[in-house]
Amino acid sequence: MSSHPENLKYTKDHEWVEARDGGRVRVGITDFAQKQLGDIVFVETPKPGEGLKAGEPVGNLESVKAVSELYAPLDGRVAAVNGDLDSDPDLINNDPYGDGWILEIEPADTKALDGLLSAAQYEEYIAEDAS
Repeated sequence: MSSHPENLKYTKDHEWVEARDGGRVRVGITDFAQKQLGDIVFVETPKPGEGLKAGEPVGNLESVKAVSELYAPLDGRVAAVNGDLDSDPDLINNDPYGDGWILEIEPADTKALDGLLSAAQYEEYIAEDAS
């Protein structure tokens, strides 16, 4: 059984993407990624309205161990950011697939979701990466 929710799509940059009502997608980092980073103490996000290009950096996650870049999983525009992370960045550690979401995107093309990894493919990817 996968430890990553089956209803989400994943990137090789350890982000999850969830299709939402209205054509938006919600983005966060995976449980695997938050465990690798350790305690997250600061989150830098793009501003709503900013354009995004898939694969390009859009922000940073600062943990007690390191600073890690956050990458855009899809082309599009930032629709919203999780303002709760400003005062409570450890939401990412405590609930990476729920309250720890980072941003919402209005994708340029929702078909681009088909190019992302399924939960099973992501599990295979992190298993290969670990060996």
